[in-house]
Order: sequence, then structure tokens, then C-alpha cells
Amino acid sequence: MPVEQVDLKEVQKQISRIVDPEVGIPIVEMNLIDKLEIKEGLVDVQYHATTQYCPPVFALKISQDIKTGLMGVKGVKDVHVVVTGHYFAEAINRQVNKPPGTTAVPPQETPKQ
Repeated sequence: MPVEQVDLKEVQKQISRIVDPEVGIPIVEMNLIDKLEIKEGLVDVQYHATTQYCPPVFALKISQDIKTGLMGVKGVKDVHVVVTGHYFAEAINRQVNKPPGTTAVPPQETPKQ
């Protein structure tokens, strides 16, 4: 079964709609996108935070907006988003890229009785 081609221009169009919620400017206009690769329906996006201490809620929102926006593009099967240059990057990346239906933090084990 052939893989449906993903239109790079449509991917770029979707990313250009993502706005930094703290400053109200599109992330593309702020040159935050460092990497954009598309291979067989899988999209990898890497971007950097505006500052190392950008509020984590805003960095997470940007990452989620990228993933949600790109998942709506025809032919996209999955999106992997990575933020760099942020003190909370590891947790944000883990949260936004977790498999559907899972939690980012493993549940606590209950003691055996």
C-alpha cells in the first residue's frame, strides 16, 4: 500500500499558524523552528524556546499546538515534536510525544498486602 505524500507547503502553513501564547507572535516569525523533516508520513519538528526559562506551560502549549496542527495535515501519520534550550525540555518532550492513552508519569505502585 503506497504511502500518501505529505505536502511540505501545507505543513509549513500549519506551523506558521502556531503563535507563542506569551508574546502573541507566530513562532515562524520569531525563527524558532530549527528542524522540519518529513519521511513516509512521519513529521519531525525541532524548535527552541524563546528563553531557557520560558514558562513551561507556554512551551508545552506550543509543542502541543504543533503536534495537533500537523496531525490534521493530509497524509501525516505521526508527529514528533522536540523543544530545545528549555530547562524543562525533557519533561515537555516526554509529555507531548507520549503514546495515546498513556500518562507521562508512571502510576505509583500500590503496596502489596
